[in-house]
Amino acid sequence: MHRSELNIDPSRPKARFRPIKAMKHMKTLIADKEDTEQVFHIIEALSGDSLRRNFYKFAETDEGEAALKERIYLPPILDKRDWLRELPSNTVGAAYLRFMESEGLTAQGLVDESMQMRERKEKFDDDLEWYGNRTRDTHDLYHVLTGYGRDALGEASLLAFTHGQMPSRGINFISFVGTREMKKHLPKRANVAECRREAYRNGKAAKLIAAEDIISLMKEPLDEARARLSIAKPVAYRHALRVFEEDGLIATDIQVAAE
Repeated sequence: MHRSELNIDPSRPKARFRPIKAMKHMKTLIADKEDTEQVFHIIEALSGDSLRRNFYKFAETDEGEAALKERIYLPPILDKRDWLRELPSNTVGAAYLRFMESEGLTAQGLVDESMQMRERKEKFDDDLEWYGNRTRDTHDLYHVLTGYGRDALGEASLLAFTHGQMPSRGINFISFVGTREMKKHLPKRANVAECRREAYRNGKAAKLIAAEDIISLMKEPLDEARARLSIAKPVAYRHALRVFEEDGLIATDIQVAAE
């Protein structure tokens, strides 16, 4: 889709690069990794024009253009669990349902987190707003497709994968700082830095997930979807988890230490 055809509100303010603001929110996130509102603040403070650049890249794909024409809002669909339960157990949708239920998550819950910040900002009913929502709403689906868990290392690795797909200084910063802090306190042979590097390479090599027809993707067998999207196995991450287990560490209990 040509850029001239895209609906972007001309009154949108110019994106600003605010590293001091980002550091403030990063310290809060380090103290409590469950405080996901801080993620949105950091990304906003550091990403500059990356959202717009990634949006143009998205719109230039056939899949992205098709998604833009429909502009489906995903959270109600992703939280409609009756239809997910009807899918075969080997599908992406069934795996997504198992993941969300085991973690006590909903798509709307992530929306609510982001809206805590957005309530203090002007909202725009344009294509760029829709795209930003879509990248937010597919975050937990990325967990399922990539195999990265919700432990601190899994989240940092997933952000690196996301940065590979949709380059963003904000996302990259969170991943880098989180990995750096964990590296200080975890066994060296776990090689957590390689988890981040590998995740970035995997994300860059994979097909753009955000541009996929998400409803059709949910019906696809998980292994086939990973192969079609060229999503490589998280070898380094799995190695780190084995090291944690050998050392009696529980991955979900690992926190990024606040300095």
